Amino acid sequence: MTVPVSPGYDALRTGAGVVDFRDFGVVVVAGADARTFLQSLVSQDLDSIASGQGCDSLLLQPTGKMGTRFRLLALDEEFWLVVEPGASADLAGALARYVIRVDVEIEDRSAAMGVVALRGPGAVTVASAAGAPVPEADHGHAPWGAHRIARVPGATGGLDVVGPLDQLDDAESALRGAGAVPAGAPDWERARVEDGVPRQGVDLDEDTIPQEAFLDVTAVSFDKGCFLGQELVCRIRDRGHVNRLLRRVRVGGTPPPVGAEIVVGDKVVGGLTSVVALEDGSVALGYVRREVEPGASVTVRWDGGEADAVVDAVPPAP
Repeated sequence: MTVPVSPGYDALRTGAGVVDFRDFGVVVVAGADARTFLQSLVSQDLDSIASGQGCDSLLLQPTGKMGTRFRLLALDEEFWLVVEPGASADLAGALARYVIRVDVEIEDRSAAMGVVALRGPGAVTVASAAGAPVPEADHGHAPWGAHRIARVPGATGGLDVVGPLDQLDDAESALRGAGAVPAGAPDWERARVEDGVPRQGVDLDEDTIPQEAFLDVTAVSFDKGCFLGQELVCRIRDRGHVNRLLRRVRVGGTPPPVGAEIVVGDKVVGGLTSVVALEDGSVALGYVRREVEPGASVTVRWDGGEADAVVDAVPPAP
């Protein structure tokens, strides 16, 4: 199966690609107690995050397993929590359960707000040419018209433009006018899987432990006080380990379906969560038993087929 390289994918790798994230959600937390309220719940330490700064964070379940992953932008009087498609209602609802005798308002603004992303090594150059005030620091953000433009670190990093849906077309047009190339959903999917970036509801679910997907590296502070689900993630850090880890899997031949088993000998050691066809074979993400080291040869098996594959490490998710 041959999958040609598209201009959008090429832009994500060598230039600057614009990706439509308008279906991403935004939950706004405001009120006099908003900072202390979030600080008591989320996995990242917010005490040192000033207006114009941000972070990656998690709202875990009380058990310590995954709830919602989000990117937080701190503004003067409120916090914007940017989440992947379909996650905003769960995040807003989970936060609302802890609003007891505090001055906090939680609003899911996903019907009115969204994201346009600029990704690739040329993202900063293109955004600057478009007149955007590009922040220098990771997770920094600044006003650009009606929006905030935020610096996104990591393997598939770049910039996010977050704000009113009805004005995102203007921001996208400015970026394209400065040289950005439209990158479609398949282009982004290929880039994120190749770079080992897990997706909420696809590679991350309610059974995922943060350390399994390396989310503890970028989205958890072990130096702050208590937060929801802290006991499990701290116990794993201090006294144990997880039994499986997120890995990239290079598969030869026919692309397997999501859910295909990863096998060593006669033992099932994992399964695939994302699969993207390439020019020759496919690349996938999946969870693999920790004893299967990166570089190991494995077999991917599904109903009606199997293929040889190699397990790779993934970088920490941005």
